[in-house]
Amino acid sequence: MSDVHADPCHASAYLVRAAVTAPSPYNTQPWTFVAEDDDRGVEVHADGARRLLLADPRGREMTISCGAALFNIRLAVRHLGFNPVVECFPRPADPAFLARVAWGAYRRPAPEDERLFGALRRRRTVRGPFLADPLPPSLPDVLRGHARRAGATLDLVADRASRRHLAELVRSAEDARRSRPEYAAEQARWTWWPGEPRCDGIPVDADVTHPDATVFAGRDYAGLTRMFSAPAGGRPSGRGQGLVVILSTDHDDPAAWLRAGEALQRVLLEAAGHGVMAAFCTQPLEVPSLRGRIRQTLSGGAFPQMILRLGYPRCVRQLPRRPVTDVLRVAGAALA
Repeated sequence: MSDVHADPCHASAYLVRAAVTAPSPYNTQPWTFVAEDDDRGVEVHADGARRLLLADPRGREMTISCGAALFNIRLAVRHLGFNPVVECFPRPADPAFLARVAWGAYRRPAPEDERLFGALRRRRTVRGPFLADPLPPSLPDVLRGHARRAGATLDLVADRASRRHLAELVRSAEDARRSRPEYAAEQARWTWWPGEPRCDGIPVDADVTHPDATVFAGRDYAGLTRMFSAPAGGRPSGRGQGLVVILSTDHDDPAAWLRAGEALQRVLLEAAGHGVMAAFCTQPLEVPSLRGRIRQTLSGGAFPQMILRLGYPRCVRQLPRRPVTDVLRVAGAALA
């Protein structure tokens, strides 16, 4: 990430370059940013035109993604030596206006902030199995602490019966998605073939592993399940599934979703600092009845916001990001 002082677009562009490294469903990148007059701060807005109308009708996952971007902005402000002053939902009449981040007093960057900031460019989303190498025994507790500090709960799905139950719910949701043409069409709109000039969405070759290679069914971006009914080697085993966790909040409204996004990003960056990456298994959370079952049986009555598998990746690939000029405006005008 370049030095802010060398950028003619001022500090806001620097913050936005950090923000856009956040994850989002189908790599939709559903956000826009506004640099306030005299570079006094940055506004975070949800871009409803990029919301998944079928998979995310309430905008829950869109808001979570924007929350992850918001946390990245906080980190970048701290990295530059200032305290971020954050106001969430500053204009209630405009629910898409999620947050404003202003520059506070000078503060020396904390070692933890610098460590997390250094992981921004290393974090990747994994699709497919993980290596079998065990994770550090202390990592789950560290990740729980990060989630808690952001106002969320991270529960480890540790026992075999619970993991099997959760995998069955993921399978049920994914099978339903694959069988309904309208959902397949929505996914196809965000999937592209190599050579296409795209800076968003998922390339079909992002992972060539069969989406059913683990017991936690993956999204079929490349249409492999239409060509091969089962992965090579037959029925998937529990190998490579990694550490399975559920991120939850006490409430289920836009404020909680935004908070869940910040907690998610804290967890992802801390994990990435250890070389551990995440695979997202959010399909059952997009089906109200299945999400309700997860809440009743696996998240202790809290509202599940994310399901993750964590592990050491076999390989990782950086997905494209929209340029700053596409996502940042200054005083109501496109940034030139």
